[in-house]
Amino acid sequence: MNRIDQLFQQNNKDILSIYFTAGHPTLDSAAEIISALASAGADMIEIGIPFSDPVADGPVIQKSCYRALQNGMSLKLLFDQLKDIREKINIPLLLMGDINPVIQFGLGAFCSSCAELGIDGTILPDLPADVYMDQYKDLYEKNNLYNIFLATPQTSNERFKVLDTLSRGFLYMVSASSTTGMRNGFAEYQLEYFKRIRSLDLKLPRLIGFGISSHQTFSEACRYANGAIIGSAFVNLLDKEGNIKQNISDFIGSIKGQ
Repeated sequence: MNRIDQLFQQNNKDILSIYFTAGHPTLDSAAEIISALASAGADMIEIGIPFSDPVADGPVIQKSCYRALQNGMSLKLLFDQLKDIREKINIPLLLMGDINPVIQFGLGAFCSSCAELGIDGTILPDLPADVYMDQYKDLYEKNNLYNIFLATPQTSNERFKVLDTLSRGFLYMVSASSTTGMRNGFAEYQLEYFKRIRSLDLKLPRLIGFGISSHQTFSEACRYANGAIIGSAFVNLLDKEGNIKQNISDFIGSIKGQ
């Protein structure tokens, strides 16, 4: 069974997924960050594939991508760095990024490498659903790899139901039609969006991302979905001075209100 399914079977509320960009803050920090996040209580980890022209990322993650690329990070190197990650980490691991690096790496090689390393899924925001169905689905299923689709406040109820059948593991609810970044709270239109989707009785769990940066916004998102995703606030933390493991532990504790 895919670890994403196992996670939601064991606990279907207050799920905390954390995103960071591989190669930031240092070229070889990914494995250490993953280990620290798992120890601190993160439920799932999204490992960002750096790309020079990201589609949906705000300035914080754009800067981390630039730094990672300057450090020399590549998809091949990331796979090499994670070859032993499953010896210590049992929580779901996903790769998130633009489709371009995946195409350059080669779809077949990408999917088989994910399977060998124990990667559970991908989030590729610029991969159209019809292209996934025509060109990716069979390879993904062969390698027990899930693809998670994103939806926004502008996504219709009918489209949500379609994505609910195409996605695997969970649906990524983008909280606002903007790039990633930190915000102080949700506007009324966002709360209405959350309520609308909650009423659809979809089959997949839902995680809310974009704008989650505190215990307050995490808790509010969890009122309307199975959990939330934090990216920019955590990426910012990685540039903080001090012991990285302690900083990560303190951050996860503050988000969960511990």
